[in-house]
Amino acid sequence: MPGPVIGILTEDFRMYHDLISALKEMDIPFHSLSFSEDIPPSIGVIITSRAELPKVEFDRVVTADIGIQFAIHMARKLLSGKEACGEIVIGIDPGRRPGVAVIGDGTVLHTAMARDPEDVLNIVEIAILMYPAERVRVRIGHGSVTERNRIINVLAPLRLDTEIVDEKSTTNKLSRTADVDAAIEIAFSPGYIADRKYAVIPTDGELRDIQRRSRLQSGQNVTISRGLAEGVAKGRLTMDEALELQRRRKPRRGGRGREE
Repeated sequence: MPGPVIGILTEDFRMYHDLISALKEMDIPFHSLSFSEDIPPSIGVIITSRAELPKVEFDRVVTADIGIQFAIHMARKLLSGKEACGEIVIGIDPGRRPGVAVIGDGTVLHTAMARDPEDVLNIVEIAILMYPAERVRVRIGHGSVTERNRIINVLAPLRLDTEIVDEKSTTNKLSRTADVDAAIEIAFSPGYIADRKYAVIPTDGELRDIQRRSRLQSGQNVTISRGLAEGVAKGRLTMDEALELQRRRKPRRGGRGREE
């Protein structure tokens, strides 16, 4: 039988739109509620606005004025019923959009898709805040080496116990939550101790792929240079920033210039 779900109860259209967009992106079940109807028994926690809070007759309520993502994390914590854990393990499936899973004492507490490797830091910091634990461990898949090293480097200031997991032991699942599924399996798979910092050295193939993606994103009329592609690969530039820099460059005399 399905467990309790999050209820969205607000007449603030912008807040409602932002909440359901975030919940759908995170693949979190929810119900849209109305002030004119009774709250169904399937609801475990309600997200509303601070202004509407006095009208919500429910014992577990989170206001989204603190931030959409933070409110969702708070709601999920209330649904989990866990106040503190002996250990949380954060599994990370590296890639352009890493999958992240937070496991508390063997239970999946939270999953998320990061916007990019550097965004993993924000997700991990929120997880540590939301799920107090005696020990925090990070396990990250060994594949996608460039993104993997970027993630390890951005997490370095937190000084967490970090392991690299051989992803061959995890199952490839053909689903729209494959990255999150992989992150969960990585979290449950012991690995070897990672160094605090790694060099980020993108391969020729990765740089060519970034240049290819720049052509597609620009509508086939701009290809960023190899140097800018390296900046994107290392997380120093977004693709939009790299394309803008490339557009500002003057073409070489007598031709369009090489894609270097």
